[in-house]
Amino acid sequence: MALDDGDRRPSPDALLERAAQEGRGRLKIFLGAAPGVGKTYEMLMSGRARQADGIDVVIGVVETHGRRETMALVDGFEIIPRRIIDYRGQTLDEMDLDAVLARRPSLVLVDELAHTNAPESRHPKRYLDVLELLSRGIDVYTTLNVQHVESLNDVVAQITRIRVRETVPDSVIDRADDIEIIDITPDDLIKRLHDGKVYMPKTARRATENYFSPGNLTALRELALRRTAERVDDQLLNHMRAHAISGPWAAGERVLVCLDHDGDGPGLVRYARRQADRLRAPWAALHLETPRDAMRSEEEKNRLAATMRLAEQLGAETITLPGSRVAAEIIAYAGANNFTHIVTGRSGKSRLLELWQGSVTQDLVRYAGDISLHVISGQQVHPAATGVRTATPPAPFRWLSYLGGTAFVALAVGVGTLLDKILAVQNLALVFLMAVLAAAVQGGLAAGIYASVLAALCFNFFFLEPRYNFTVRDPESVVALVFFLGVALVASNLAAAVQRQARAARQRAKTTEDLYLFSRKLAGTGTLDDVLWATAFQIASMLKVRVVILLPDAGEIVVKAGYPPDDTLVDADIAAAKWAWEHNRPAGRAADTLPGAKRLYLPLATGRGAVGVIGLDSDRQGPLLTPEQQRLFDALSDQAALAIERVQLVSDVDRARLAAETDRLRGALLSSISHDLKTPLASIMGSAGTLKDFHANLDDEARLELLSTVIDESERLNRFIVNLLDMTRLGSGTMEPNYALHFAGDIVGTALNRAGKITAGHKTKTSIPPDLPMVRVDAVLLEQVLFNLIDNAAKYAPEDTMIEIRGWSDGDHVKLAVIDEGPGIPSDDLERIFDSFYRVRKGDFVRAGTGLGLSICRGFVEAVGGRIKAANRTDRSGAIFTVSLPIAAQPPISEEIK
Repeated sequence: MALDDGDRRPSPDALLERAAQEGRGRLKIFLGAAPGVGKTYEMLMSGRARQADGIDVVIGVVETHGRRETMALVDGFEIIPRRIIDYRGQTLDEMDLDAVLARRPSLVLVDELAHTNAPESRHPKRYLDVLELLSRGIDVYTTLNVQHVESLNDVVAQITRIRVRETVPDSVIDRADDIEIIDITPDDLIKRLHDGKVYMPKTARRATENYFSPGNLTALRELALRRTAERVDDQLLNHMRAHAISGPWAAGERVLVCLDHDGDGPGLVRYARRQADRLRAPWAALHLETPRDAMRSEEEKNRLAATMRLAEQLGAETITLPGSRVAAEIIAYAGANNFTHIVTGRSGKSRLLELWQGSVTQDLVRYAGDISLHVISGQQVHPAATGVRTATPPAPFRWLSYLGGTAFVALAVGVGTLLDKILAVQNLALVFLMAVLAAAVQGGLAAGIYASVLAALCFNFFFLEPRYNFTVRDPESVVALVFFLGVALVASNLAAAVQRQARAARQRAKTTEDLYLFSRKLAGTGTLDDVLWATAFQIASMLKVRVVILLPDAGEIVVKAGYPPDDTLVDADIAAAKWAWEHNRPAGRAADTLPGAKRLYLPLATGRGAVGVIGLDSDRQGPLLTPEQQRLFDALSDQAALAIERVQLVSDVDRARLAAETDRLRGALLSSISHDLKTPLASIMGSAGTLKDFHANLDDEARLELLSTVIDESERLNRFIVNLLDMTRLGSGTMEPNYALHFAGDIVGTALNRAGKITAGHKTKTSIPPDLPMVRVDAVLLEQVLFNLIDNAAKYAPEDTMIEIRGWSDGDHVKLAVIDEGPGIPSDDLERIFDSFYRVRKGDFVRAGTGLGLSICRGFVEAVGGRIKAANRTDRSGAIFTVSLPIAAQPPISEEIK
């Protein structure tokens, strides 16, 4: 065997990808492991370099975050003014996509690729803006942190315990023409945090304690490097395919294990996995499907299917390719995909058989070239019996194929009779040979052999002298007849082989399409019920059986889904299903264990163990599945088990997050009780004790002051307890608002009167229009919201400052705002200020609190159908809390009132 170099040509897929890139802009991503590594700085530096080369560079959007070094680099660039968006009373600015397109620079710098655009923008995500710029032929430089990569979202959440909501699809990263990794060591990044070069000091301290730990940063660095390496590897493969470079280029290690029907496959797979682990390289398992595979026994087919499943479970990519020259196809595939190592088994043929048939192993050794070849003397492993008897597929007598063969030969006799007068008898044999080929293609090997014998007899009877009998007079005619029969048999065999391959290819394509559609359906499901229903329907439709799916629930195995719907199991079936679940082996009908059950129960298993059981039955007698159907079921059940495990893992993560949040709230509550509630109790006890022990020595003014302290601290303690009780009601979902139509000004007045003592040291002002529309709310809840907001304003604003309450109508909403003249809210705390037990750091002059007041405000406002938001004043220092309530339908005014 010799490898043919003449058919090496560029890959059509690679050429199509290059053609698609023509006419669109180039995308360069500056990828970092975490905020603060210098992505924006490096992007601006690269932009300056392009600008120095005469390229037209503008800034679409750059977030400097107040860093002096970054702000200095912005000078000298043309900056496209941002688009101002007024959304619900809040001013937002976004990149003006239309202005960039109208300006049409050669290169635009766009920071923070994963950013979510403000509502009313053309695209909801910034990466969609970037894709539109690229489609218009504009080059883009952008920045991205690895935690925003969609495929790594779960991994990052597991590492950092923080789930990032803003993600970028991997397809956008795969479209990048260049990825530059921006990397610094964890120690350097933490030092930058402490120096205030990433966040403000308070935020930096909190980030160091949570997200920016050395362990987290090291793991994120590895993720960023690996994701970049994956993209570079893809670009290398596309370059090699586009330029017809045979490879391999050993820029990175890749392992390919070759599998066939022999019993040493599991040993080869495990060796390839160990080799890939040592090299820290991706690996794949390849099987070349030859024409002889159709003649394999079911045992050999099952052995190969089990080996390929093992490779998938160990993390390999599995590939099955058709081919006849095994060694040549393996070398060609390895070279085209840049595999640097090939693992294969030692040939088990005798020396004489190798000389006659050849040896794939020897051919690989001879033609491997720069690819390292590992020839393993694997131990023959016979797969354990599945414990399920399979049905023998019926082999019906295909009389139509024989009838067709007869018709083709009869047609050849007729055509031969017409041509007999103008052609020599030797040429008439070609007419019969055509009939044999047609019969073999239409009916298979048996019909081809039948047609060969029949054609030889008819050719002898009708055209060889003496005619119309089976006697052959001329010795030359005997030789011609024998050779004709031999050629006909060979030709029919070849035609039947082509027909078998075509039929197998059609069946394989249909099965592959069904499995692909099933995998897509599972990928799009988000709930366990949807996964179970899709699985039951797919298995029932492809295998023509009835299906029930059972999952563990409270220590028992119970029916969760079925197709057709069925949730009744007799005792024998329950026992079989439970045994299959506990032992991870088949049980029930046609199985070695509990064969008296109505259904066959097969475990749904992943690498972590069984996740459920599938029960199958039909009206057919005997075993349910043929070997081919058993292998198809294995493929379907593997996908279903992984989907079920994925949904269960998501539920486990949610439960773990809920448990962690519960623990955090419990700890905060205990801290509040031990500190915040202890303070007023200590004041009450101290004042009461002083009154008791020194009553005779105190004058009236001192006694009155102590009594006032007891009353004030008791009211303070009462507010704390009310807040705790209200938070409990919100958390338990028992809050039932008592809705009625109310004038907001009345509720504001009631809240101010109630907060009179709290605001005694402040000035108060109300601006509520008398014609303000009515709102349908629970007056008690809204009063508590306003009271908590006034209490919060009095707590943070210095004495003698103004606390103002404004009201106005805005479209179909009434808005109430509590405005103070305090220090305002740190920008980093605006999003978290409504969280339970969260308190903004404050000075010593501020009264302590539980951190529940604003959280209760949000809960109460949302309970009555409104919204609340926090912002800072723009005219001076101070905070603004705005409550937005829907305007109620006004009741009609009767004629008497008029």
